[in-house]
This record gives sequence, C-alpha cells and structure tokens, in this order.
Amino acid sequence: MNKYFYLVVTTLLWVACSKTNQMAVKETSKGIKYPVTKQGNVKDTYFGTEVTDPYRWLEDDKSTETDQWVDAQNKVTFDYLNQIPYRAAFKARLEKLWNYEKISAPFKEGSFTYFYKNNGLQNQFVLWRQKEGSAPEIFLDPNTFSKDGTTSLAGINFSKDGSKVAYQISEGGSDWRKVIIMDAIEKKIIEDTLMDVKFSGLSWFKNEGFYYSSYDKPKGSELSAKTDQHKLYYHRLGSRQQNDQVIFGGDIKRRYVGGGVSEDDRYLFITASNATSGNELYMIDLSMPNAKMITIQDHFNNDTDVIENDGTTLYMLTNLNAPNKKVVTVDASNPNPGNWKDFIPETENVLGISTGCGYFFAHYMKDALSLIKQYDFKGGLVRDLTLPGVGTASMGGAKKEEKEIYFSFTNYTTPGSIYQLNPNNGESKLFIKPSIDFDPAQYESKQVFYKSKDGTKVPMIITHKKGIKMDGNNPTILYGYGGFNISLTPAFSISNAVWMENGGIYAVANLRGGGEYGKKWHVAGTQMQKQNVFDDFIAAAEYLISTKHTSSSTLAISGGSNGGLLVGACMTQRPELFKVALPAVGVLDMLRYHTFTAGAGWAFDYGTAEQSKEMFEYINNYSPVHQVKKGVSYPATMVTTADHDDRVVPAHSYKFIAELQKKHVGNNPVLIRIDKSAGHGAGKPTSKTIEEATDRYCFVLYNMDKYFSINNK
Repeated sequence: MNKYFYLVVTTLLWVACSKTNQMAVKETSKGIKYPVTKQGNVKDTYFGTEVTDPYRWLEDDKSTETDQWVDAQNKVTFDYLNQIPYRAAFKARLEKLWNYEKISAPFKEGSFTYFYKNNGLQNQFVLWRQKEGSAPEIFLDPNTFSKDGTTSLAGINFSKDGSKVAYQISEGGSDWRKVIIMDAIEKKIIEDTLMDVKFSGLSWFKNEGFYYSSYDKPKGSELSAKTDQHKLYYHRLGSRQQNDQVIFGGDIKRRYVGGGVSEDDRYLFITASNATSGNELYMIDLSMPNAKMITIQDHFNNDTDVIENDGTTLYMLTNLNAPNKKVVTVDASNPNPGNWKDFIPETENVLGISTGCGYFFAHYMKDALSLIKQYDFKGGLVRDLTLPGVGTASMGGAKKEEKEIYFSFTNYTTPGSIYQLNPNNGESKLFIKPSIDFDPAQYESKQVFYKSKDGTKVPMIITHKKGIKMDGNNPTILYGYGGFNISLTPAFSISNAVWMENGGIYAVANLRGGGEYGKKWHVAGTQMQKQNVFDDFIAAAEYLISTKHTSSSTLAISGGSNGGLLVGACMTQRPELFKVALPAVGVLDMLRYHTFTAGAGWAFDYGTAEQSKEMFEYINNYSPVHQVKKGVSYPATMVTTADHDDRVVPAHSYKFIAELQKKHVGNNPVLIRIDKSAGHGAGKPTSKTIEEATDRYCFVLYNMDKYFSINNK
C-alpha cells in the first residue's frame, strides 16, 4: 500500500561546540534558552497528502544525539524549576503528608496471611506475611531490588497450596518483565529467571507450573520497536524457558493474549484480542488428557470474560447485547452464546463483578459513584451493601472457602480505608484507617452536570476547601482522560491534598470515551467521534470559568497517556482558554502511534492514519504534534515523560515539545521534564513520584503568579 515514502534525513540547526557537543539555543523574552532541535527532511505521504516529520530522529531512543538532546532539555527545565522560591517548601510539605503507614487488605495463601505495607516514604511497598500465632515477617522487599528503587514488584501469584510463588519485576519502569520462581515456604529461588515477559498474568495449574504471556523479542530497541504477536505459554517447573510450550498464538496472530486457570484447576480460559476492546474467548478442560480447545466467543465485537465456575457451570461477564454489562451462565459442554442465560441482568448502571466466600459482588457505577449488591450462586439478591459514604468502593477477591472479604473505600476528600465484611450477615467493620495529617471535614466535593458542545450532559466532580470564594481567581486543575472504556471514579490523592490546602480547586470531568456509562459512552468518544472527548473537556473548562470557580488566567489542564493526548489536543485547539497545560506521557503523534510497541492495539479507540483518507484527515486535524501553529501563544506547558516508557514511547513528547519551542510565541514557558530510569508510571518509586508532583504543582502555581504557604494548611 504505497501510503508514504521516506526521504533521507538531513541535519539542520545543530551546533557542535567543543567536546560536550552543546546545542544551539533559542532565547525567549523571559530569558529561557531552549535548545534548538535539529530538523530533518523526512516526509510521509498519506493518500496524496505530504506530511513533514522533521523530528523523526528523536524516535531513536538508542541514539547518542537523542540522549544529548534529553540532557539539554532537562537542564533548561530544571534550571527553570530551581528558581521557584517555594519549591523546597512544597516538597517538604508533600513528604510530610506522604509519610504515613500504608497497609493493604490481607490475602491468604497456604497457611500464611500476606499483606503489603509501606512505612511512609519507602520507594516500594514491602510484602509481609504472618502465620497465625506468629509475628509478621518480611516476605519480599522490592526496595532491595535496586539501589535507587527503580526496580519494582510488578505482579505475584502463588501456587494453589501456597508452597510456590512466581513474581514479576520491572526494571526502570519498563513493561518488559522478569519472572522469578521461589519456594514460598523457604523463601528460596528454585529455578532460572524467566526473561522477556510482557503484558502477562501468571496463573498456576495445581503446583506443577503456570501460564504466562509474551511477545517475541523485537528487533531493534525493545523500548520502542513494534510488538504485535502475543503468545500464551505454559512453564512446567523444572523445565527451561526455551522449552516452554506455546498454548495459543504463533500461527494465530493476536496482539493481546491471556490465560487463567479456574480455582478448581478444571479449566483454562484463554482471551485473545487485536485491540483494547473486544475479545475472543476459548477454554480447555484440563481434567481431560489432550483435550481440544473449545470456542466460547469467536469474534471481537464484544468483551466477555469467565469470572467463576461451579462444576461445569460457567459464569461470565459480558456486554454482548448488554452495553452496561451483565452476568450470564452456560454449561461448559456447549458454551456458545446461543445457550447463555441471564444470571445478573443488565441495568441502567454499568456493572463490574468480583467473587469471594461463595458469593458474587456486583459493582455498579451510578454517575461514576459506587453501589455494591451481593448475590448468591442461584442468582438471588442477598443484600445491598452499606458503604461508608459516597465515593469509590473496591471489593477485593477471596477464595470460596474463606469467611471474610475486604473492600476499600475512598473519595476525593477521604484517604483510602480498608473494611472487613462478613458476607453471611452483611456486617462490615473498619479494618485499617490511615493516620494522615489531613482533615476531610475541611473540604467538600460536589458533582455537577454540564452540557457539552452537542448538548450531551457530562458529569464533573469539583473538590476544594470549604468557604473559598467563587470570584474567578482560584487556582484550578481540571483533570480528564476520556478513552479506552476507563472510568474516573473518586480517589484520594496526597498531591491533590496539598494543592487544596493552599486554596486550589481540583475538578475531574467524566468525558465520553470512558466507561462511566457503558459501551455507548465509550464508543461516542472513539475514532471519528474522538472530537467529542475534546469538546467535553473544553466545555468543562468553560463551565468552571462561567461559574466563577476560576478563570482562564488561573486554570490548568492535566492528563496522562490518553489523557496526555486530551491535554495536547485541547491546548492546541483552544490555547487562550488555559493558563497552564500538563500533558503527561501523552499519545501526541497520532499519525505514527501505531508503529511503536503495542500501539497498534489502540486502533479501536483512535483508528489509524493508514485506515482511510477520511480517517487520516480526521486524525491529522487533531494530532497535537501536527496542530502546533507558528506564531501562536500557547499556555505555559510542562510536558512530562520518561526514557523507559515503552507503553507510550517518549518520542511523542519529544516531538511535541520540539514543535512548541520552535513555533510558540509569548512569555509562557514551554518545557519538558524527562525522568531517567522510569516508565509509563507503574512501579515508580515514591521519591520520584514526590519529585515530579512537586515540580508539576509548583510549575502551575508559579505560572499563575500564585504562592505556596505552609500556613494555608
């Protein structure tokens, strides 16, 4: 398909100075000296339209030139941040508030009860365990994995009797994992480490081995090269990784493949998909030697997952003919959709499901807020659970034979607490409440509904200190995501607490493209309806301004990943509407996102520039990298990314800031902060998280001519 051609890259505006190979600089009226990013002559042709890509060279994450450019950009950024007079005070307050003991809900494996704990400022949570009648002991301490805390525990799974364990580690935030196998009783490594595992769970079969997923190692850079053929493997204990059996994939090309074994070891369930929405579903009866794979769902039009089985009865969560999802049952002997029977029917609210202690717990979202109903295995409603308040409740899992189950509760003003539930009588009690220097009674959250450009009603939750004046002068952060069927539900943030202590407003809009109102809401923000998401966010900003919560001179917009795209698109479409923009690890080059790592799997939400002339023109019209205009004054911008982000490669952010620094006019700074030895966000050490949060919030305040004072607490 002659979609584009590639021309020889030529170098422009590159100045070599002495041994350090310093870059030329562009000085602004405020004295910021940006590195002048060299331009090449790369051009692509899409359906007869030529598109220049002068910063293609920044896609090479192995290049010495790219590394030098990163260092030069970071120097400019940190020189700027270092001049903010209250930066150290903000960090000190953030560290003080962050420094409280955090403990997870417990879970049982074999004869031990396990739980995660962070003493306060530890870079990584420590996994502890306790046997009844004995003192707790450390089982795994990820803080010992690396000196700087950048190697994290990325997943752990125990064998059925709790005697063996396999855990994943991530180095520098990468999605590529190593898997380490231990004797859980003796805490001793018993096998060679499995290498190059990516986007994988670990699911044990009996105590003999486990299933995992990965891609073939790509040619070129493992942090940016395309990975699009996922495979499911079985690792038998005692065997070498190179001998692991491919269970699914290889001949059948799928971008995302996963496998899970039922609690009774009877069935292996396999999901396979080519995008982040829609999946095939298969099963193998592990109780039968050489059993053939059985198809449950043979298309990608819907999302269906097996959540439980009772003998040969399967229980599945699906949105087939149910955009808000429902639970169905079917016998494993003939599981095709024609035999499915409703178990928990679809309602007007979006359904999620968990199981434990012999019950089902139906998690509903009503306007992004939690409701939970308890059902028995006959489909009978046992009770509506009484929750501690209005916010987000998350029920953990538990094995069928256990007698109690735990759930967490949080909202924008309530630090997360853990509750213990007795499912037989419905009584719950507070199990863990954090001791934190924050008084929720001083703050308020309110949900409002505003109209988007096309009249669609969109919810938004606005949180702030009680009693602040709505005079249009409040520093405000508007946060959004709007994609991939992901729902933004209320959750406490230590960083936001410090922001609100100082009179800041924090607003979260539940945009189309998310999952707050089911599949229809999601689809309404995808492909050639993606502009709806940006319109929803812009309308949220206009609402906050019209109601005098804030003004264009005191409004910042923030979002990460797909939310980084949101910020990039909105700041290029309506630059005058915002004072500050914070696009984090954003998908910003929409013409090429699908050529990196697993990006091609995002096409359900985005479409691709190669799909059709109409899709190319639509995407190109909002792609942030391609919509930066010469001579426009853009908001004060601090792009954040990381050099080990192999989910959304940093080249997106590199290209975007290069375009901004070349074309932007005015006094607002346009900077990029590039973390070293960090990835897309998961597993980031506490120290790096605090440093980045400090810089983001101080950048916002400084550019709004606002001040930070510990006395505002």
